[in-house]
Amino acid sequence: MKAILCKEYASPDKLSFEDVPDPAPKAGQAVVAVKAAGVGYVDGLLVQGLYQVKIPLPFIPGTEFSGVVESVGEGVTNVKPGDRVLGSSMGGAYAEKICAPAAACVPIPDALGFPEAAGIIVSYCTALYGLRTCGAMKPGETLLVLGAAGGVGTAAIQLAKAMGATVIAAASTEEKRSAALKLGADHAVDYTKENWRDDLKALTGGKGLDLIYDPVGGPISEAALRSLSPGGRHLVVGFAAGDIPRVPLNLALLKRCSIVGVDWGGFARAEPQNAAPYMLDLIRMIASGELNPQGFAAYPMAEAGRALSDIANRKAVGKVVLVSE
Repeated sequence: MKAILCKEYASPDKLSFEDVPDPAPKAGQAVVAVKAAGVGYVDGLLVQGLYQVKIPLPFIPGTEFSGVVESVGEGVTNVKPGDRVLGSSMGGAYAEKICAPAAACVPIPDALGFPEAAGIIVSYCTALYGLRTCGAMKPGETLLVLGAAGGVGTAAIQLAKAMGATVIAAASTEEKRSAALKLGADHAVDYTKENWRDDLKALTGGKGLDLIYDPVGGPISEAALRSLSPGGRHLVVGFAAGDIPRVPLNLALLKRCSIVGVDWGGFARAEPQNAAPYMLDLIRMIASGELNPQGFAAYPMAEAGRALSDIANRKAVGKVVLVSE
């Protein structure tokens, strides 16, 4: 089979697409013919050796996949050959086939295509975990989504609307703000403007924000935090801008607000039994029509390096997925 290989911790352009042996399932495993693979910011860190967890070289990147079960190992009863599934694994998804724990494979609703299925696993679980559990968001509250046109941001917009929130999308270009509005955001603001907080004040009627969903970091984090209302929650999801902000903690004291870390990957690794219900809830919401995932940018599997570079350089709009040809 063909697969993307990371042979050295380096920039994504060093990845290669070449022949590797087909995988065979062991007990408790399933081999899935990959139809699509999700691409995230963390994947770019992994191939550069910059993530908190390092995968030994050489390895096949990719942690999110969807496809059709090809074979299963001994003891597997939850899936069978021919089933359409999505799943996650610590590497291996950027390939024509992946061998993964069968317990990590979840049936895909008929209404969900393979690219959408591969794209919801990390971004949408992160958003659901962040908004519901870390942020305790309630219907009617106002949420600011930073980096609103990226994969994490677009997931947060759609889930927040499904959960009854008013959503303000913050993005740097008219194209990105337009994309956020099409995905359901109620308002959009340009955070590159010098006085962009005035727009937030006007949109909230001077009340301030209830929640901030922040996968960006950098200088806009503090500005956003200053726009929280008393009792507000600033959800720290990541640092796509590259800089980790050093926020004056007196702001949390004066505003009586919370700064909460949202690490879905860490939660899922530490408590897999408690993480699984989030994916099942997402599948239920999609099957019932409460949630209709949209906003995906598809790249050929062979162009994984370009996809990762576009995410790192914040050129991509929407959640990026690789598709098998």
